Amino acid sequence: MNKNLIRRTALVAVAGTASLALAACGSSDDTSAGHNGHASSPSASASAPASQGQHNAADVAFAQGMIPHHRQAVEMADLAPTRAESAEVKKLADEIKKAQDPEIKTLSGWLTSWGEQVPAEGAMDHSAHGMAGMMTAEEMDKLKASSGKAFDTAFMEMMIKHHEGAVAMAKTEKADGSFADAKTMADAIITSQTAEIATMNNLLGKN
Repeated sequence: MNKNLIRRTALVAVAGTASLALAACGSSDDTSAGHNGHASSPSASASAPASQGQHNAADVAFAQGMIPHHRQAVEMADLAPTRAESAEVKKLADEIKKAQDPEIKTLSGWLTSWGEQVPAEGAMDHSAHGMAGMMTAEEMDKLKASSGKAFDTAFMEMMIKHHEGAVAMAKTEKADGSFADAKTMADAIITSQTAEIATMNNLLGKN
């Protein structure tokens, strides 16, 4: 891409020199001026990308809040394959990870493109305290220490609380955000996580 840019710049420079040389020849007709008149048109389209993807403070808050939130859900889901007894819980954990891992990458990409800070990997321990539905370090330790049926119950109870927090954050984004893709993701989070909450409540009812 840089090579093309350099080539294009070189061509423009050559063209500029050529037109100067023509002018120096003292040509009386104005044909060269007519050619140069086209040079102004590309600048009009150059500003178009800036107008695409308008975002506001609510979009930034949504992305910066949802990244550590999703990271913790993935961390919880990663415990299930070796600790869960229920096949349903293992399947649910797998679905949570498959949905949220790509969303973390998308959210990080948005923040980078907006020139905003992407939350650091370990940032959730401090900055995310009190965030909607986030588990404390003690709760995470308790989950890591459990296995079998006790893990299944603790995982679902915690994940319901976690999902409820994410749904609340997504509803705020839908109401206050302006970035279309972020609002679409918020919609998807509300739909998928509300369904998963219902599934977990059903499974807990069977225990």
